Amino acid sequence: MKLTFIGADHEVTGSCHYIEVGNKKILVDCGMEQGKDIYVNQDIPVPPGELDYIFVTHAHIDHTGLIPLMVVRGFKGQIFATKATVDLCNIMLRDSAHIQEFEAEWKNRKAKRAAKEMYEPLYTVQDAIDACSLMVPLEYDKEVKICDEISVKFVDVGHLLGSACIKMTLTEGKVNKTIAFSGDVGNINKPIIKDPASIDEADYVLIESTYGDRLHGERPDYVGNIAQILNDTFARGGNVVIPSFAVGRTQEMLYFLRIIKEEKRVTSYPDFDVYVDSPLAVEATNIFNEHLSDCFDDETKAMIEKGINPLRFPGLKVSVTSNDSVAINEDNRPKVILSASGMCEAGRIRHHLKHNLWKPENTILFVGYQAIGTTGRVILDGAETVKLFGEEIAVKAEIKTLKGVSGHADQEGLINWLKGMKKMPEKVFVVHGEDTVCDYFAQLLENEYGYSTYAPFSGTTFDLATGCIVERVAPVRIQHAQQARRHTGVYDKLVAAGQRLMAVIKRNEGGANKDLAKFTNQINALCDKWDM
Repeated sequence: MKLTFIGADHEVTGSCHYIEVGNKKILVDCGMEQGKDIYVNQDIPVPPGELDYIFVTHAHIDHTGLIPLMVVRGFKGQIFATKATVDLCNIMLRDSAHIQEFEAEWKNRKAKRAAKEMYEPLYTVQDAIDACSLMVPLEYDKEVKICDEISVKFVDVGHLLGSACIKMTLTEGKVNKTIAFSGDVGNINKPIIKDPASIDEADYVLIESTYGDRLHGERPDYVGNIAQILNDTFARGGNVVIPSFAVGRTQEMLYFLRIIKEEKRVTSYPDFDVYVDSPLAVEATNIFNEHLSDCFDDETKAMIEKGINPLRFPGLKVSVTSNDSVAINEDNRPKVILSASGMCEAGRIRHHLKHNLWKPENTILFVGYQAIGTTGRVILDGAETVKLFGEEIAVKAEIKTLKGVSGHADQEGLINWLKGMKKMPEKVFVVHGEDTVCDYFAQLLENEYGYSTYAPFSGTTFDLATGCIVERVAPVRIQHAQQARRHTGVYDKLVAAGQRLMAVIKRNEGGANKDLAKFTNQINALCDKWDM
């Protein structure tokens, strides 16, 4: 009964945890790293084809983005998540694959002209579709027995539509242990979705620490602050460009903008248009409207019962095609542009930054966390120029941040979530935070609140039955050259194919001798061909 930490350890993105219990091998989350990598992530200890299950806390790409890659490499098991998470993954993973295919096509045009090695995307849209076909939706607050060794219960943590803490009961022989994976704990008093709920108890808890070293402060007047930014910018004749995560943050911004419109808060240009330039955000908004009963808070439900759609208003325009997107920047009237990605790493927001970032009359309004190394973080940290599509763009627009709108709980919220349990866990593992934040928050929980804590690095293995660290891995800082080579070679796909072949071989154990002999001959023939 062992837990191995794979990703988002002393880093914020790329969440991934591996468990062995009895003869079962599982993952909890399998996320993509976003922004600059600090440490080398250890590989999952077994080939993906040997994994039995994957459990997903929520749909954000830093928790799900590598699941299609697991499928490419041979994973055939079930993927468990809440119904809303399954629905969101169906659009988010396809969108992730589409971006990768598009970027590969763009890079390969340049590589071909320069006679350089061709770039391979991590996975394709079809791979994402195949991954989503393995997903099994579960309801909140119902304990489900997955197999003899594993039972799970998903509890709403208010971070995103469908987000959950996963409480898992593990059984190996006569030993029973409970372990809770917080996923991302939500901020309180957010619009649309419910506040986070605590679980009753667990022997072990993995808790995120994105804001483990700070407080959000008093809840800001979001509507008033946004309205002031719009008034000031429109008075200059400029646009307000909002890099916004397509799922969650975009819907919250629409909620606030509807109120601003309804209450006529903007006087400098009252009939402004709001463009949602993200096909993913449009699809996600439709999914939000389908999960009224299980995810929305009472205030939003009451609004809908009165016939008010909290995410629609006059002047709202959606852009789906690329021609729609181009037309936005050809319109000289002041406007609001909501576009993904939220950290400015991909998608249409980069085009809008290229057109708007160098004009002093415009405002770039950040409304979400910006990971180290992302374009958004570089702009926030005061860069004078940023490179977009190979061109240096001056940062002349006014840069603003909407404080307190984070989807993550702050330090106090994380502590309150832990204190909501009926008894103290045996151990609290602090993950999903920047390097120094993980250590700081772990020490705070131990020194001030009496929790036994540990902030692991990738590769650390913990024996859940005995409560001891089996393997303590020293951190290895990633080199820039390593980061540049990640996932770009065809050789990586060859290795993955070999892992998949091994998984297929193991699944055929016990097969008919005639079939196994034929399979063996085919493999040997293939090896003879390439070994020459």
